[in-house]
Amino acid sequence: MTMHKGSNLERVGRYNLNVVLDLIRRSVEGLSRVQLVESTGLSTQTVSNIVRRLLEEGLIAETGKVAGRMGKPRTLLRIEALSRYAVGVHLDPSIITCTLLDLSGAVVGRSHIPLRAVADPDQTVRVIAEALESLVAEHGVDRAKVLGVGVAAPGPMDPSRGVVIGPPLLTGWERVDLCEGLSEATRLPVFLDKDSSAAAQGEVWIGDDATPHDFAFVYIGTGLGSGLVINSEVVRGTSNNVGEIGHFSAGIDGPVCSCGRPGCVGLTTMPSYLVNCAVEAGVLDPASGEPDLQVTMERFRALASKARQGNDAAVGILRESATRLARAVEDIANLLDLDRIVFGGPSWPPVSSLYLPVMREALANRMAVGAIHPLDLVDSALAEDVAAVGAGCLVLNRFLSPRTDGLLLAP
Repeated sequence: MTMHKGSNLERVGRYNLNVVLDLIRRSVEGLSRVQLVESTGLSTQTVSNIVRRLLEEGLIAETGKVAGRMGKPRTLLRIEALSRYAVGVHLDPSIITCTLLDLSGAVVGRSHIPLRAVADPDQTVRVIAEALESLVAEHGVDRAKVLGVGVAAPGPMDPSRGVVIGPPLLTGWERVDLCEGLSEATRLPVFLDKDSSAAAQGEVWIGDDATPHDFAFVYIGTGLGSGLVINSEVVRGTSNNVGEIGHFSAGIDGPVCSCGRPGCVGLTTMPSYLVNCAVEAGVLDPASGEPDLQVTMERFRALASKARQGNDAAVGILRESATRLARAVEDIANLLDLDRIVFGGPSWPPVSSLYLPVMREALANRMAVGAIHPLDLVDSALAEDVAAVGAGCLVLNRFLSPRTDGLLLAP
C-alpha cells in the first residue's frame, strides 16, 4: 500500500495565500480583512500575515474604506492589476497571436504575425520570442514583472513535457519540444496547452463571480476542438488531450473523412472544406495557385459575408455545417449534463450570427437533458483571440490560483 506524506507548511502557506489572492481578484468592490476571514475560515492572524505579504509584494493595494456593522470602518483590499503580467501565445497554422495580460486577465496589448511557413520550428520560436520582447517594450512593461509565457497550440501534444506531437496542419512538427526552446529564447517559464483547453481556461479566469461553472468550450479555428470545465476546473484527461471531438459522427450521409468514415463533424466545420463547397456551388471563384491557409481563411470570411448578405447558396452551405455541429453539441451536452456551451476561436466570429440560431433551433426539442434544464449556447467573451488570451491566463492560473494538487508531497 502506498503511503503519502502530509502537506508541508510551505505549500500550505502558499495555498492559503493564493486562496486569499483569488478572492480579492474576483471581488468587484474589494474585500476587507474581516470579510477574508469569514470567507476563508482562516484565523485573523493568518489572514493579516497573508495580506501583509501580498502588500509587500505589490500584488494588492489598500483602497478606500467601508463602514462595518460595528466599530471603525474597514479598509478594502483590491488586486494591483499592473503589478505582474503574463504573455499568451496562440500558435495557429496560419498566424501567430501574442497577447500581454495584466494580473486581472485584461489585455494590455496584442500583436498578430502572419506566418505562411511553419515547417521550421526553430524559426517559429525566434519569431515568438521577438514578438514577445516587442510587445513588452511597446507597452513599457518592466520585464521583471512578466511571470511567464503560455502557449496554445493545436493537438495532439504532451503538455507535461512541453512537446507538440504532429498537429495535422503544422508540417514539420512531428515532435517538437516547444517549451524548452521558447524558455531558452525568452528566459521565462513556458507552459503549453491545447488551444481549445486554453480557451476554456480563459473563460474561467475572466469569470466575474465565484460560482462554480460547468461548461464545454467548442473551439473553431482551422480545425475543431473542445475544452471541458467542471466545477470551474479545466479537465484535461489522462494525456492532457481532452476534447478531440473532430471525429464525432454528424451523420452517415456526410463526406468521407481522412479517418475513412463519413460525416465526421470536424471535417464539415473546417474552413477549407466549406470554402471548397462554396467553390463547387459557384459562390466563390476557384483559387489560383497553391492552397494557402491565410488565403483560405480570407475566402472563408468572404463566404460568411455572402451568407450574411442573403446569398442563398452560401446560407445553405453554412446552415448544413451548423446543423451537423449541433449533433456533436447535443452529444456533449447529454453525456456531461451541461447547461452551457461556449463557442469561440478564430473562425467563429464570421459565422456566429448564422450558426447559433440554427443550432438553437435544431436542439430545441431534441436533447435528453432539455426536459430538465435549458441549454445555453453563447459566444465567448474573448472573441477571436480567445486561445492567446487563454494561454496567458494559463500562466496566471499557475502562479496565482489555489492548486490543491501541489499540497501533497511525493510518496
